Amino acid sequence: MIRPESARLIVQFSVAGQPQTAGSKRAFVNKQSGKAIVTDDNKKGKPWRADVQAAANQAIELTELLDGPLILETCFYFLRPQSHYGSGKNAKKLKASAPPWPKTRPDTTKLLRAMEDALTGVLWRDDSQIVFQVAAKKYSEFPGATVAVYSLPDRIEADPV
Repeated sequence: MIRPESARLIVQFSVAGQPQTAGSKRAFVNKQSGKAIVTDDNKKGKPWRADVQAAANQAIELTELLDGPLILETCFYFLRPQSHYGSGKNAKKLKASAPPWPKTRPDTTKLLRAMEDALTGVLWRDDSQIVFQVAAKKYSEFPGATVAVYSLPDRIEADPV
């Protein structure tokens, strides 16, 4: 499936740094307030989400949060492990046996969830507005992510009679 023709690009940006997942959610009740608190167990997730939010805010200045249906396209970039390269004079050469794609953890859906959560309240009201998404993981010399957000029309225009 390809992006619908009616999609309109809202913002594109890049985030530098090691992509992180939000981790598993843990919930507990605050004994003083009696309110439920939900936390993520990945300590590196919070700084990553802050980096994503800063990059989004630098890329676009919104007067109000996006409210309609949205498309999220993102690619997460990871450094190759040293074991993918030769040794000695071949230290900068990629081994023929090196895999082309990072099929190791973290999984793409958990990375995507962290991206959606980071941009909630920054670009859109709720990540339930995302009706179409594309996500990928790739190897790169520079870890990070690229993000593109598109809007879709709220209504289907009727053909004039």
